[in-house]
Amino acid sequence: MDDIKNNQEYSEEEDILEAKKVKKIQRERQIRKGRMWQERIRGIFRFFASIGIIILLVFLADLPQWYLAKSSFKIYNPDNVAIVGNKIVPTAKIFKTLYDIEVPNIPIYLFRTGEIRAKIRELSPIDEVYIRRYAFPARLDIIVREKIPSVVIAPDEKVKPVAFFTKDGTLVGREYLPLPAEYKTIKLLSYGNKGDDYHNWNKEKIQKIEKIVRYIETYSKEPVLYLDFRNPNDIYAEIKTVKIRLGKLDDTVFERIERIPSILPQVKLMDTKIKYLDLSWEKVNYLKLDE
Repeated sequence: MDDIKNNQEYSEEEDILEAKKVKKIQRERQIRKGRMWQERIRGIFRFFASIGIIILLVFLADLPQWYLAKSSFKIYNPDNVAIVGNKIVPTAKIFKTLYDIEVPNIPIYLFRTGEIRAKIRELSPIDEVYIRRYAFPARLDIIVREKIPSVVIAPDEKVKPVAFFTKDGTLVGREYLPLPAEYKTIKLLSYGNKGDDYHNWNKEKIQKIEKIVRYIETYSKEPVLYLDFRNPNDIYAEIKTVKIRLGKLDDTVFERIERIPSILPQVKLMDTKIKYLDLSWEKVNYLKLDE
């Protein structure tokens, strides 16, 4: 009897375990089915989301705010194309060089700016050009860096300059004159066609002129009003106190300029009107009185 009872209890336990096992398998199957449906729903959602993003990108890419106005280089409007950093070259002149550029029907981020840079750099006072592209609305900022003026040329001390040199030796015509007052330049008198034609000058010549002016201002402690190159073999410099005759600009010119402090105090004390201080001789300097 005990054995029969034990067998019955054992059989019931097996049935319970088997039922639990079946329920566990069913739950796992349901979980798998649920996950499969979730993955399918997510896949469908990702598919439609991708389609939506593509449609949105196509829509955004076709917005007019991506495209530069066709008239951007025909009519100056700083909201379309702005010129920044120019002080010597007028904005109208820069814009005029861009008049023939056609605006392509492409978004601003694909717009090539090489032609713009090349055309603007053809202007003699321009050193470098940088271009920034913006969208919404599409526009360009053209940032120019100009060469620094150094020497202005005039035929006479009472005549307005007709040209100027930049520090890198570039000769610039009168269409860019007058220069803004912020530029400190050396005034030089020259006819441009007598012995030493300034049209043939280069960077080294400009640097030598700058050095001569620095020397005179250092030793005289006065600004140079102008240099007179109208006779290239007999150069004069004008300062407030006296005109200085430098003569030829040979290798001894800087040594001769160094003699200014030894005689300039005498000039300031004299009542007689002096025509010029002569430093053209190698070892002798004297005052030429005004007759």
